[in-house]
Amino acid sequence: MFEQVNEVLEKLRPYLQRDGGDVELIDVEDGIVRVRLLGACGGCPSATITLKAGIERALLEEVPGIKEVEQVF
Repeated sequence: MFEQVNEVLEKLRPYLQRDGGDVELIDVEDGIVRVRLLGACGGCPSATITLKAGIERALLEEVPGIKEVEQVF
């Protein structure tokens, strides 16, 4: 499952990097994905929207068994 999540994040990464940010996959355990938002995304007021409406939505659609995405600081 870790590799599947990483593949989806690789597809999303260019969009984050275009705005000066990035995402780092920390862990996948029991359907919960833990990521760290980096660069401009780390302190952006829209980080929660990026995390839930962007990253989490994509992972829920593409990786069976994913329940939630959490941000790690």
